[in-house]
Amino acid sequence: MPNEQHQDPLLPGYSFNAHLVAGLTPINKNGIYDFFVDRPEGMQGYIINLTRSGEGEVYYKDQSFVCHKGDYLIFPPGESHYYGRRANSEQWHHYWVYFRPRALWTNWLVWPNKIGKIGYFCPKRDLTEKLEKLFIKIVDIAQSSDMYSELLGMNLLESFLIRRMRSLSKLNEKNYDYRVVLACNYITENFNKLSQDDSFINQVSHYVHLSPSRISHLFKENMGVSISVWREDQRMNRAKFLLQTTPLSICQIAQELGYKDQFYFSRVFKNKIGLSPKKFRYVIYSKH
Repeated sequence: MPNEQHQDPLLPGYSFNAHLVAGLTPINKNGIYDFFVDRPEGMQGYIINLTRSGEGEVYYKDQSFVCHKGDYLIFPPGESHYYGRRANSEQWHHYWVYFRPRALWTNWLVWPNKIGKIGYFCPKRDLTEKLEKLFIKIVDIAQSSDMYSELLGMNLLESFLIRRMRSLSKLNEKNYDYRVVLACNYITENFNKLSQDDSFINQVSHYVHLSPSRISHLFKENMGVSISVWREDQRMNRAKFLLQTTPLSICQIAQELGYKDQFYFSRVFKNKIGLSPKKFRYVIYSKH
């Protein structure tokens, strides 16, 4: 039988092998969770923390800072984690959401640095309650057994990130070139009609009336990733949705997403998600 600590995301050893995991860590002085999280290499995805009560302390090399009620922290992939209850605080209760972002979120995840690459955000008073309720709802949804919980959680998280961006100065908001938006919509509506190799960029460029090099440059500038990487990410999101919500065979899903070879699709899916399509579907349905 697996070690119990590997089944509890609040204890060391949990794999976080998912696109969205969330919870509340109730750290009380001398309690079961009263230890410092120590991940020198960080994690594969992002984590956002929201302090609910008490105080936590975060260390980075020879620096440290204290997080208070209402503070949000974001730890990007690969950034070291070393944090816990502040010594003179009786508790540190904090909500957290671990996730692997959608490609569209790239610019929304760049927060002002506190120390290292650890980002920090404290909303203005008129937004505090709305954002906190939304963040807690993400945690609640992520912990439910509903087959749509991960998709709903990701959608709510996207809403949280958008609301945070809207709260910032207009100077910091990202305005997407309308031709990039057209390209995104065209790609997601025509997965099974576009070429499987990079020549699909020619099809996209023709649709938006730009040269392949120009749309590629604009796309990378606006989205933070190449057009090919973005398409692959969206195809994987769609594949997960179809595996979760339809009885379509893996071959049919591969065809709908524009993969001529089912086995190639399965290899790409496993490389991106960590499970084969068959195993992913089995895990999803075994929860219900």
